[in-house]
Amino acid sequence: MKETPAHTDKIAKMTFASVYPHYVAKVTKKGRSEDELLQVIHWLTGFNAVDVRALIDEKALFGSFFAKANLHPNAHLITGLICGYRIEEIENPLTKQVRYLDKLVDELAKGKAMDKILRKS
Repeated sequence: MKETPAHTDKIAKMTFASVYPHYVAKVTKKGRSEDELLQVIHWLTGFNAVDVRALIDEKALFGSFFAKANLHPNAHLITGLICGYRIEEIENPLTKQVRYLDKLVDELAKGKAMDKILRKS
């Protein structure tokens, strides 16, 4: 994926707090729970529910959100299309991390089994 500096900057300046309600709405509309969303976030980032709430309250930018995260060692197994882009072809590390999260939320909303979402053997 070839990104423009403006696109990269836009993602870095987005707040997690502005996107989280959309994640919640997307998964709950499809019959999944916010607890399952938090489980997915925890798997990818290491953040528990208290951490997520604190990051929302501090209006953490995605850049600082992922800088604080302890990305799961199997995150590289998240592949496929998201927002029209193939994740494995995204070059910018922050954009790739945000798209990892987007992909996991999509899989949760589509009813995929949790053990598949969390890339368990």
